[in-house]
Amino acid sequence: MTAIQFSNSIVQLSEPLMRYALSLTKNSEDANDLLQETTFKALKNSDKFKLGTNLKAWLYTIMRNQFINKYRKAKRKPVVLDGSDTNYLIDSNERYKVRNEGDSDILMEELMGFIESLRKEHKEPFLMNYRGYKYDEIATKLGLPLGTVKSRIFLARKQVQKMIKNHYNVEHHQELTRSA
Repeated sequence: MTAIQFSNSIVQLSEPLMRYALSLTKNSEDANDLLQETTFKALKNSDKFKLGTNLKAWLYTIMRNQFINKYRKAKRKPVVLDGSDTNYLIDSNERYKVRNEGDSDILMEELMGFIESLRKEHKEPFLMNYRGYKYDEIATKLGLPLGTVKSRIFLARKQVQKMIKNHYNVEHHQELTRSA
């Protein structure tokens, strides 16, 4: 597929992509931005698109990932209300933040304890993924098929989620019975 054909194919899919962007963002301005970012990224990475692959699904995946990355980035950026009658939102600067990470340190220790209790075959790919390795990098490094790596990471996530749920449901139940 030539670059022009690829571009034309993307343009033909702009309407369903815009609907999908609107369903994600719930805002036409943000949806337009998301569509533009997705189109740019798709054109920039057109060499990675394989003929025979569903272009619409490929573009939806790019859009979803763009949306998630933008959401995560925005979530990390602190916003503070100024307390005035108008309640303007202010992006707080690092030097003005007061942090108490006692709870998060404990939770991180508990989380790492849960992860450490996983079987090695699940723990190793899970931790590599957590550290930022991509699935194919993990597969190559561990000498495993890509599907096996994805499966093990999925199973590890499910096991950790179950451990967290069990741990906190038991603690929550104990707190409720103590206070009653």
